[in-house]
Amino acid sequence: MGQENQVGFGIKSWAEDDRPREKLLHKGKLSLSNAELIAILIGSGSRNESAVQLSKRILASTGNQLSDLGKLSVKKLCEFKGIGPAKAISIVAAMELGRRRRTEEALEKKKITSSASVFELMQPIIGELYHEEFWIIYLNNSNKVIEQLQLSKGGITGTLVDVRLTLRKALEVGATSIILAHNHPSGTLKPSEADKQLTQKLKTAAQSLDIKVLDHLIVTEKSYFSFADEGVL
Repeated sequence: MGQENQVGFGIKSWAEDDRPREKLLHKGKLSLSNAELIAILIGSGSRNESAVQLSKRILASTGNQLSDLGKLSVKKLCEFKGIGPAKAISIVAAMELGRRRRTEEALEKKKITSSASVFELMQPIIGELYHEEFWIIYLNNSNKVIEQLQLSKGGITGTLVDVRLTLRKALEVGATSIILAHNHPSGTLKPSEADKQLTQKLKTAAQSLDIKVLDHLIVTEKSYFSFADEGVL
């Protein structure tokens, strides 16, 4: 067996320019590709491929989309040769931190100025789920977010959305307006009849308390449908 095969493909065996840790240190984080960043997480590859090559293979399986990589479970990642539970957990943890960072950045903006800003706030929370969730965003009179509340999980037709709970909470936190948001795991942006009926039901009930329903967003992984923008509110 040749010397190169005995050495293997650990990060320490690469030329300095090919070591992602050193590259990050000397050239900055923006100089690294997604595969190189993932290679830092997993540390080493196998006897047959470097950590970067292994990372490229994992990314290729998701169409080089980090959003799809973030959906892979520990079990699914362990199906790749060279990835064990510890490496898989490192990847899953990093993807979750990225998701939470995006959520925090959206919350820092606080003020809702458009349907796009609602999408930025809610997509990290519900956009990539495999089940349906219904949320309420409570706003003050400056359109700043006071609180977000999950009202149901599992689908509007299968789960009762409690209108009284929604409006009681609005009074408790001093909200003057609310925005409704739920996801469509199927990816379709077309509102169902149940979506329309629930929107009207909440709008009518809220009006009696001088609380405005500003919008209802259907959120998918990549896009959204705004009842207000489409003139169907």
